[in-house]
Order: sequence, then structure tokens, then C-alpha cells
Amino acid sequence: MKRLSLTILAAFLALPAFAQGAGAASDAPTTQVRLLLSAEAARPGATVWAGIELKMAPGWHTYWRNPGDAGLPTTVTWHLPPGITAGAINWPIPEESVTPAGDTPLYTYGYGDRVVLLIPITVYPALKPGSAMLIADVAWMECKDTCSRYTATLRARLSVGADDRPTADTDFLEQCRALLPQTNPPARVTARWQNLAPGGPRAVIIDWESASTCADFYPFEKQGAEVQGATDILPAPPDHIRLRKVVKKGDGPWPERLTGILVAEDSSQRPVAVEVNLPLQQPAAAGFSPATLLLELLVAFLAGLILNVMPCVLPVIALKALGFVNQSRETPGRVRLLGWAYGAGVLVSFLLLAILAIVTQQTGGEAGWGDALRHPHFRLALTALMTLIALNLFGLFEVNLRAGVLGPVSDLASRGGFGGAFCNGVLATVLATPCTAPFLAGALAFALTQTPAVTLLVFLAIGAGLAFPFVLVCASPRLFKALPKPGVWMEKFKIAMGFPMLATALWLAYGSTQNQADMLLLEFSLAMLALAAWIYGQFVQRGTRRKRLAAALCLLLLAAGFAFLPPPPRKTGVVDWQVWSPQAVEQARKDGHPVLVDFTAKTCLNCIVNKASSLEIRRTRAKLSEIGAVSFVADFTDQDPVIAHELARWRGSAGVPLVLVYPKDLSREPQVLPPILTPSIVLAALDQAVK
Repeated sequence: MKRLSLTILAAFLALPAFAQGAGAASDAPTTQVRLLLSAEAARPGATVWAGIELKMAPGWHTYWRNPGDAGLPTTVTWHLPPGITAGAINWPIPEESVTPAGDTPLYTYGYGDRVVLLIPITVYPALKPGSAMLIADVAWMECKDTCSRYTATLRARLSVGADDRPTADTDFLEQCRALLPQTNPPARVTARWQNLAPGGPRAVIIDWESASTCADFYPFEKQGAEVQGATDILPAPPDHIRLRKVVKKGDGPWPERLTGILVAEDSSQRPVAVEVNLPLQQPAAAGFSPATLLLELLVAFLAGLILNVMPCVLPVIALKALGFVNQSRETPGRVRLLGWAYGAGVLVSFLLLAILAIVTQQTGGEAGWGDALRHPHFRLALTALMTLIALNLFGLFEVNLRAGVLGPVSDLASRGGFGGAFCNGVLATVLATPCTAPFLAGALAFALTQTPAVTLLVFLAIGAGLAFPFVLVCASPRLFKALPKPGVWMEKFKIAMGFPMLATALWLAYGSTQNQADMLLLEFSLAMLALAAWIYGQFVQRGTRRKRLAAALCLLLLAAGFAFLPPPPRKTGVVDWQVWSPQAVEQARKDGHPVLVDFTAKTCLNCIVNKASSLEIRRTRAKLSEIGAVSFVADFTDQDPVIAHELARWRGSAGVPLVLVYPKDLSREPQVLPPILTPSIVLAALDQAVK
């Protein structure tokens, strides 16, 4: 794909800011704008092409209809006499630019040098002959090191009469029309979801019958979701191009169609494009072959089988074994039926879990078991839970299921019979769900990105693996002899299983804090939790006197532990920005603080790059803390006139980015940093602010 020239690419890498053109002589546009017509006279019923020509100065550029991660598109507002209407803008093929910005590159689409935006002008058949004035208000954003938005009012006269007369620009506009993306794809193009991830990003596969070897897809605006700029080229059959784009969910439902242009190169390496509006199909054949499905079901079965020996389940296996030993005295046929009842309890439980996951998928939620680990509050809660499980296994206190919501199920499980065997299967599932056995994460990841039928099959396969050993033992009574005999070893084994839980709690604690001070606070909170658990087990559960006093002391210790919990970790390197105002800056300086002000905008690519490379980094944050600086952000996205005045004061025009560093000395003026920042520039300015 032909990219921008080195000059234009350099301008994209310095890409820009957002601003409102003030129209003053000191803030004049560098772009020349003209209104061209394909005819100076037209008959009623004819269509005349208007061209908005934007001729940029060297190094400057404007934006496509979808500017990408920054910028604003050119807009045209028409003022036409009755009987004459203007259509939508026909956009030429843009050029893509990729700008490094931290971990995620930024993609923009725009034009350098010169671009002509074409608009069809329709003359109604019943319009009377005469002269018509066509007026167009054009607004554009032009960018280099900084960026400003300007407006211009263009006029052209069109005569309506008995004949058509071309203008000097007719041939040029026809050449421009020939370079527009085709609106009817000459070859078959399809788009389908590669996966159906409910809440997270989804991948879309675009298949295009084309002989080109290099292609890309540029999305239109307003997709209902955010189509990422990066494109993966996938292996494809001969004379096919297969692309993969990542789509992030918007506020509404997932989009049903994908619109944009497919861009490739012709034999002369010139860009050609096809405009597409594609229905998004479901994953082809659920995204796998029957052999793949069988393999995934085997993996799921193995994952369920391994759940039997995980720490969440293994400590109670001996209790189940004792129950089976007692049942072995009955007739083999009854024992076999009891085993099937136990298996039915497991499968029904996993069926309910599958239904819950499917409902979550269909409503756009996140069904993955590990998704909650991304949330700091959940990690802290899970740290406390793992600590309590370890203390329970060590014998400091006992968990009585009868006192909880599982009391009725536990009662039925203890009564024996078919109902008891079924409820034992339910309890086994409850004990197994917190575990992530080997292979389980992969099986669930596969299940939760497939159709509801496949999700159901995978969950049932996991349940079958969990139930299989006990159903097998019940079906072959001779296997009872291989079961371990109850004894003192079971209590020792239970204590041993507490150490993996304690190690898990320590690992979670390490990932839930951001410094040594927070780690000490969390350790103190866990110590209070452990002391409360010991008092509860020793004096409430096993004690005979003053149980209420012991319970009150437990609550007091839990409250103390909660009070000392550290705050959830924040993203490393993020500066504590405050909202800018001239009064806030003045007050901070009067209080003896140096001040950093970032004038920025959400549409400003250069602003985003500056933050990622030089402002919101660990070194800058440390320096700000070291010198006691206060940081302010002034968001110019909505063209605040107060911010515009400040930009004109220090930059000479209403354009961002602008970064100011105010020294502690009130008599000194702020340092105006260059539009393109580096960490050394920012750190040097902050050092100067305290001298």
C-alpha cells in the first residue's frame, strides 16, 4: 500500500492538536480552499458536480470522514436556492498513518498536499431558468505541529437554462471522480465474527475475492462500535484476501453490519478502493470442525476429571469415600443407581451454570470465570477468602454449611438415599466451581465464545468429568476396595491442603498492592482477620462461656482489619490531574507550588502522544512528587473560550497541545514547552521551576 510521502508522514507523526480558528491575521489558515463546479450552466433535471478543493501547505494535512484516533473531518454546509439540493460528500481514498503512543499505536486517516471532496448538486426538473448562487460553508482542521480548525464561505454561480456548459474544471473533476472508491464491489466480499466474546473485543474476518496481495480496511464513522485501526493479514485461498479487524463494544448492542472501504493496489501500485456495507455473519460452522469440537469436549471432560483432586474438592473426597463404603453394604444394583443419582446432581448443576453463562452472553455481559480478577476490589476480597479457607483447613474454625444458604441441600445430602446422592452431586459442583484446574481455563474460554449449544455441551462435559470417578465406583463395587480407608491421615491431609490456599492468598496479596506501605497495611488487615477467625473457632464455636463477648471481639477485629485495608492499586505512572482554571493556578503558586498545565483535547493526536511518551510516565510523576508540583489539565475539546484566550496568550493561536510549567517564583513567567515533548524536556522544565 502506498503510504504518505516522508514529508507528510513526518507531519502525521507530529500530529496534532485541536483548536478553533480565530480568523485573525495572526491565526490565518495555511490551507487554500476553492469551490469548483463541473458546469457553469445546466438544464433542469441535470446533476452538476461540485468540488471542495483543499490545498495544504507543505507538511500540513486534513482528515477523512473517519479521522481515526484523533482529528476532525471536513464538513460542508450548503445554502442553496429552492429547487437545488446537495448530496453527501464523496470522499477520496485517504492515507493511513500509524503513530507510536505507549503500548497501543494510534491510527489516523487523512490527506496531504491536495484533496478534492466531491458533492453532487441536483437541479429539479421543474426549476425555472435563471441564475442561482451556490454558497458553501466549509469547516476543516489543518494540522502540522499544532492543529487549528477554520471555516470559509465559498460561492459559485450556476445558470439554469436550455443547455449545458462545462467549466475549465470539468475534466479535472471527472478525473477526481474516477479515483473515488467504487460503490459496487466487482467481486464477492463477506464479513463474519471470528468469535462471539460477550463483553470484550471481538474479531471480524473480512474475505475479499481479489488478486491483490496487499490490502487494508478503513472503517466508516458511526459503526455503533469502535473498529480498531490495526489490520492482520490472514492466510487465504488463491485470489482471496483475508483480513482481521478488532472491534470494541460501544454503549449499545454489537453492530449488525460493517461499513467502510477496502483498499488495495492496482498493477501500477496506485491505491484503489471498494466501498462496502457488509452484514456481519455468525462464526462459520461455529468456528470449528467436528474433530475440533470432539477434541474440545475431551479437554473439558479431562478438566472436570482433574477437578476431583483440586484443593477445593480433594479435602472432602475422604468424606464421600466413607459414604460410598457404607453404601457398599447394600445390593450392587441400588449402589449403581445411587451413583447415577450423584452423577445427575452434578450434571444438573452444570446445566444451570451453562444456562447462566448463556444468558450472560446473550445480554452482553462477561461470562468468564477469571474476568473478575481484573478488578482490584475483587482481588482484595478473594485474598481474604483464600486466607479464611486456609485457616479453616488448618482447623482454626469450622464452616457449617447447614447455617448457610446450602443448609437444605446439606440436610438432604446427609440423609442418604437417591435424594441424598443427588444433593451430594450438587455439593460437589459447588465445591468445584471456585477451582481452576489444568485445562479448565482453556475449555471455558472455548465454551464462552461459541454458540449456546456448544457452550452447553462443554459445560456438561466438565460435569461428566467431575462425576465420572464416583459413578464408575458405584457401577463396579469391587473398586470400593481401592478407595482409601478413613483414618487420622484425613485430618493431616486436610491441614496440608491449607498451605496451597495460603500460598494463593499471598500471591493475590502481592498483586493487590502497589508499594511496600500498602503491603504492610494488607498484612495487618489479614492478621486481624486471622485473629478474629481463631477467636471465633476457639471461643464461639468450641467455647462454653462468654460467647457473645467473643463474637463482639471478632466483629471489632474485623472492623479494624477493614479500616486498615489499602486503597486499590492505581495505574502506574498516571499523574493526579486537577481541573484547570486561572484562579486555581494562581492559588497553587501562592501556596508555594510549581505548576504543570496541560492544554489538551480528546481529538488531538499529538496531545495523546505527549501524554503517553512524556507526561503520564513514572519519571514525570516522581519528579512532580519530588518538587511538590500541582498538575492541571485544560480540556479544549468543546472549544472553551476561556481556554482559547489562554492558548492565544501563550501560543499565539487557539491551538493545542500547549504545556506550561510555572515556577515557584511568582515574578517569573511560565516556560512554554514545544508541541512535541520528550521526557527530558519535561523533566528539565520541572527542575528549572524550583531554581
